[in-house]
Amino acid sequence: MQKGVEDKGKYNFRNNITIDWCPGCGDFGIVSAVTQALSNMNMDPDDVVAVSGIGCSGKTPHYLNIAGVHTLHGRAIPYAVGVKLSNPNLNVLVMGGDGDLLSIGAGHFVGEGRRNSGVKVILYNNSVYGLTKGQAAPTLPLGEKVKSLARPNIMGKINPITLAMASGYSFVARAFSSEIKQLSAIIERAIKHEGSAVIEVLQPCPTYNDVNTLDWYRQRVYKLEDDKSWNPVVNKKEEDEEKFDTGYRKSLEWGDHIPIGIFYENNTIPSYTNRLAGIVPDYLKYPPALQDVSDKDGYTIVDPIKTFEEKDIE
Repeated sequence: MQKGVEDKGKYNFRNNITIDWCPGCGDFGIVSAVTQALSNMNMDPDDVVAVSGIGCSGKTPHYLNIAGVHTLHGRAIPYAVGVKLSNPNLNVLVMGGDGDLLSIGAGHFVGEGRRNSGVKVILYNNSVYGLTKGQAAPTLPLGEKVKSLARPNIMGKINPITLAMASGYSFVARAFSSEIKQLSAIIERAIKHEGSAVIEVLQPCPTYNDVNTLDWYRQRVYKLEDDKSWNPVVNKKEEDEEKFDTGYRKSLEWGDHIPIGIFYENNTIPSYTNRLAGIVPDYLKYPPALQDVSDKDGYTIVDPIKTFEEKDIE
């Protein structure tokens, strides 16, 4: 639920905590895009929650003037899903790195695609573990050697876009940390989308990755929306197969030309919260976070059996 503040742009979503990321880090652009998106949407700060894992990206909630949780390595998504299911009225943002979400967190990443609970996953991708001295992350190509590695990477690469689409996410996009206006617009669109979203954000790591630099990306990225015929939105089930296949094929491009923008947006897939409402009729009206759990003396008044009793809904 988006109540909004009194005047658009009035609320400052960036707090006064000093950011300690390395100069030139793409994380700065991501924070700017997130705060711009929330401000442009006139969001009520009480309606937004940021959840992060471990790594440089994990510090993001500390710098945002909203509720935030800095969780365990690889566990940001299940924690965020718990927040969303407890109160489906909240807009829940997951801030996680490629190492966090696609290594130890890979199972949770795939599982959330199946659920489609409505969380928005912003995946920071610099191809290295920036907080722990630049080891190869799951998105670093096989055979590539960045300056922090003693020898070329011997592991294969994960493509976050193809994995997200194959896992069932109903909104899948890629952005570039220096294209803040486009990234902000994509975040806004993802928040408005009912289901779960993945936004991969390509970014440089100036400290450890001397291959995928800022200039390297600037010479290669191009915007999908510059092609006026590009339309990734599925509003009817009959459109799904063609638009999924088109977005999937486009996501395989890498090298001299790297597409950024929205690859796939399916508005026909019901969110997990709405699926739950079909089983528990009062779920959206009285979700767990809005229920009284104790009386004035502190004694529990929860009766879990009543939650699943059939009720006559007028």
